[in-house]
Amino acid sequence: MAQLLISGQIIDLILLLILLEAMAILVLNRLDPARPSPRALYPNLISGATLMYAVKLALVGAPWYALAACLGFAFLTHLTDLSLRYGIFDSGS
Repeated sequence: MAQLLISGQIIDLILLLILLEAMAILVLNRLDPARPSPRALYPNLISGATLMYAVKLALVGAPWYALAACLGFAFLTHLTDLSLRYGIFDSGS
């Protein structure tokens, strides 16, 4: 178990689960369009996945700029998620 954590392989499993969740959201939305739109949920999933990948990079000793890029992308997708949830860029209609 310790090796799973130290090597970052646990993060790979979590990222696989996030991918499966994204696919399930898409399938469930196609079966029942009344469910939340994937467009509304994907930025949150991408932000979380990017943060998880940043943890993996930190665990395996990746260069600082790779970690900074992941964190920056996570921040941008988080802002996208917030803007979609709160209609920050909504045209007012």
